Amino acid sequence: MNTLRIAVVGHSNTGKTSLLRTLLRDRDFGQVADRAGTTRHVEGARLQIGEQDALELFDTPGLEDPSGLRDYLDQLCPSHERLDGPARIELFLTSAEATRRYEQEAKVLRQLLASDAGLYVLDSRDPVLGKHQDELAILAHCARPLLPVLNFASAPAQRRDAWQTALRRAGLHASVSFDSVAPPADGEAQLYASLGLLLGRQQSVLAALSQQLDEQRQQRQQAGLRLLANLLLDAAAWRQQVAESAAEQAINALQNELKRREQACVEQLLALYGFHRDDALPDHLPLIAGRWGDDLFNPETLKQLGIKVGSGMAAGAATGVGIDLMVGGITLGAAALLGALAGGGVQTARNYGQRLLGKLRGARELTVDEVLLRLLAARGLWLLHALNARGHAATTQLQGHTPEAPWAAALPSALQDARAHPEWCSWITSASSGERLLALESLQASLATLALPKGMKV
Repeated sequence: MNTLRIAVVGHSNTGKTSLLRTLLRDRDFGQVADRAGTTRHVEGARLQIGEQDALELFDTPGLEDPSGLRDYLDQLCPSHERLDGPARIELFLTSAEATRRYEQEAKVLRQLLASDAGLYVLDSRDPVLGKHQDELAILAHCARPLLPVLNFASAPAQRRDAWQTALRRAGLHASVSFDSVAPPADGEAQLYASLGLLLGRQQSVLAALSQQLDEQRQQRQQAGLRLLANLLLDAAAWRQQVAESAAEQAINALQNELKRREQACVEQLLALYGFHRDDALPDHLPLIAGRWGDDLFNPETLKQLGIKVGSGMAAGAATGVGIDLMVGGITLGAAALLGALAGGGVQTARNYGQRLLGKLRGARELTVDEVLLRLLAARGLWLLHALNARGHAATTQLQGHTPEAPWAAALPSALQDARAHPEWCSWITSASSGERLLALESLQASLATLALPKGMKV
């Protein structure tokens, strides 16, 4: 396999490094800032197929003064000398100005000459100016296939039509729309397919790379669903018997444990998708420095996520820990105690442990409430969808509405079955039984069938 060398070129501050971060899925590649000239040197990275290098991508500085350079080229190479494009560029690269006034442009052109093709990155929100036409004319002198990439294509105030007209006038009739902040699901595939058409015989390499990237995307999705399914199954299976005098302390401990386990799942999902804990993420999650901003047990959290407290819940309660009273029946005194606990911010439910009623007189059994399971699923799915739609150049927040709770009817059978199998909770035991594995796979499949949360914009 021949390794393809692709130079990423364009005007200053059009998102070249941002595009590479997203293509490489590397949040730390290069330096991104909202100012011109951030990239000052050529920086490269490789994409592999298996263990073999398939594609080398080179980030280059911005073309800062293409109009001045075009005038200088005309002085260096008068029209009567009839030098072709590459010869004109080579003459410039040996001149004194290539290390002085036009040092950054020289780095770009030198790399493009050494590459098989170039990606010409432009900000599709910018107006088409004379300097852009000058830089297109200069890049054409390198005689390398050039694929224009209309970056930030999902942003408002597009000038796509004007850009496509300008590109056609410069002899570039093929282009691709992309968005390094919120890349479309098939964005990479379209980019590599278009590049393959320009390169001809190397098309098979790019097709193989595109197929591998799609497989990796699916593997990440399944791995993320597996992490979420594990959290939910553990929470559903969790069960603890406590004495009446220790109920409040046990409830607080369970709440803290659930918060800790959910946070661990969040951090694993961020790492799986190559993001940092302190990356900016949507308000609606919301994550602040990698932590949920909404308390899992805050009544407003359930209200904002559209999760309705069922009729079996204590009036006014909106947290997610259920308490089963195992006292041989609900007495007036027990009901009063339930009300007091609910008033203190504890979710109660009456009928979780009917199968054990009378066997544990004087004891209580703590389980995780159905409402909380739905909330955990809603937050996890929202995060998973957000990461799937997020480019590694993103620094701003995604827009969308709050997601609705999954499973409007009954919970999946795997979660219902877990109620009868406290040994499935890996927080307490090794939880490696074959039955648990089957339930985990069933729950993962159920999560995979859920549609994109309502209002989520890609």
